[in-house]
Amino acid sequence: MEQNRQQDVFPTSLENIELDLTTYKILLYFKTRKDPLGVYFDKPARRFYFSLIALIVAEMKNLNSPGFIYIRKHERPLKLLDNSLAGQYASKTVKSMWDKIRKAWRYTLPDLEAGSLFKVIDRSQISPYEKGGKYRYDCSEEECDMWANLFGYDESSPWRFKFAVESVGLTINDVSFSFGEMKDDSAWQEFVNSLSSKPKVEPVEKLIKPRWWKKAIFSWPGISLAVTTAILALIFLYRSDSTVHKSELSDHISIAVLPFVNMSGDPEQEFFCDGISEDLITDLSKIPDLFVIARNSSFTYKAKPVKVQQIAKELGVKYVLEGSVRKMGTQIRINAQLVDAISGHHLWAERYDREVADIFVLQDSISKEILTALGVKLTMGEQVRIFSRNTDSIDAYLKFLQAAYHQRKSHQEGNIMARKLCEEAIVLDQSFADPYRLLAWTHIWDVWFGWSESAKESFKVAENLVEQSLALDATNPNTLALMGRLSQRRGQHEKAIAEGEKSIALDPSNANNYMILAGTLRFAGRAAEGIPLLKKAIRLEPHTPANSYYMLGMAYNFTGQYDDAIVALKKGLNRTPDHLLCLIGLTIAYSLADRMEDARLTADELLKVNPKLSVAYLESKAPYKYKSDLELSIGALRKAGLK
Repeated sequence: MEQNRQQDVFPTSLENIELDLTTYKILLYFKTRKDPLGVYFDKPARRFYFSLIALIVAEMKNLNSPGFIYIRKHERPLKLLDNSLAGQYASKTVKSMWDKIRKAWRYTLPDLEAGSLFKVIDRSQISPYEKGGKYRYDCSEEECDMWANLFGYDESSPWRFKFAVESVGLTINDVSFSFGEMKDDSAWQEFVNSLSSKPKVEPVEKLIKPRWWKKAIFSWPGISLAVTTAILALIFLYRSDSTVHKSELSDHISIAVLPFVNMSGDPEQEFFCDGISEDLITDLSKIPDLFVIARNSSFTYKAKPVKVQQIAKELGVKYVLEGSVRKMGTQIRINAQLVDAISGHHLWAERYDREVADIFVLQDSISKEILTALGVKLTMGEQVRIFSRNTDSIDAYLKFLQAAYHQRKSHQEGNIMARKLCEEAIVLDQSFADPYRLLAWTHIWDVWFGWSESAKESFKVAENLVEQSLALDATNPNTLALMGRLSQRRGQHEKAIAEGEKSIALDPSNANNYMILAGTLRFAGRAAEGIPLLKKAIRLEPHTPANSYYMLGMAYNFTGQYDDAIVALKKGLNRTPDHLLCLIGLTIAYSLADRMEDARLTADELLKVNPKLSVAYLESKAPYKYKSDLELSIGALRKAGLK
């Protein structure tokens, strides 16, 4: 029945598919079209993904079956393909290789419209160009659906993939390989042999006679001195309190964007200055090669006369962007400078005098200047994704910035004002996705802070608004993360995880979205997978809020690491001594560790913070997938004396 339905959707218009191993192209031949649709993996960073598809096709051909391939069994050939084809972009660890494979297969490769991992060759073959959504390659609905359906993914087992040719009315025999004049099996084998037989280049250092200073360094006294010097340097540069990991710094260019100073003399323009800084953080955090400190940590230095060297040391970054904004009527002046905070050198500085109407162009110019100064190069697809704006209306954009500014005040009046401004922004531009998302948050906050007359109705309104926002911009990472939260609330755990993973893939420096996904995994019974995500979130936000340590502590509780949970939760209470969630988590940790006196004392403390708190209330608010997980935490609280 399913097969017939698929053939009705794609009525044998696709004749066959060819994987050209020589040129790294996938060619889709249609009966109704003279030239094939060509998907071209044109760069080292992309060719690995072509080889991943080819490997899965080869294994399916070997089995003569359209079934799933358990990709984890193929670690050795995948490492060979990665190291041989991806060049400098090859994964540094096996774990990072698996991460990029799973995310690419599930989210990025199936997207013919965005095409961030490939180029699509124009059907007229006038010129090949990068695809990037509706502004680039307008694939037909049939083409987009066919391509997306080819990437089969087993929801019940995240490592089972297939090239789902049956979904487009083909069999595995309708997919062929070519490598020069060779076809199919011989083509695939020759392709693999050509990679594995490449000679290894001897490191240059071994071909040069060591100089006297190298002999001195690599003697035992020299090694001892070097190690001691390195340790002292690390201690000096990165304080342990900020949870800085040197390995992460070595893999990424690390930067903090400080809040731009309001030079207008008008406090009412504060939202505009903050908005410029926040948009720069948002744009830069989408770039995989950058490690961008979260807004909440960089904004702790607002209006504080702190040297950039101290900021870099506390945040664990090498580069700091700082600046100022002067807005007078329709004119703005922005000064910005990028500082190498370790050496103190200014890498780049610029002054811009513009009309407010040019703010989008101005923000893009600053971001591009920063990337040029840091030596970061973007593909055309990345540029489209990062620098595209959701609105051309300056008035709607300014309304949205004001709304975000008021909502962060975290009181009811600010929430009401944020809602009013979002609604006004939507009237000005109904296709602007961001105000819909922020408007949804105002309704969620009504529930969280007890301002709503009907929690059910508020959540329903929020869900509708998030769906509208995603309909306008399906790739906004913050909206996807919020939809993940709402999906989890409805008990749709796998959907929530998928949305959370996609949000991180689109914005790899967003600390809040790592937190959301980690929480989703815990409620889905996969707490262990959330621990590295939480550590990454804490690294991205060195001035870590108590809630992050609560999340980490709870993840440790569910993996039986009670001592680690206690340490993490105490760190949260050091940040905020009366943090209710940390007190709840610490009570659970002590109880599970059988430290009952400490558990009862902590339970007494949390009742001082909220005397009305009950186990029944907590039980009703915890959307655990498995009853055993709910019983673990609730049972620990009851054991500590909470009723």
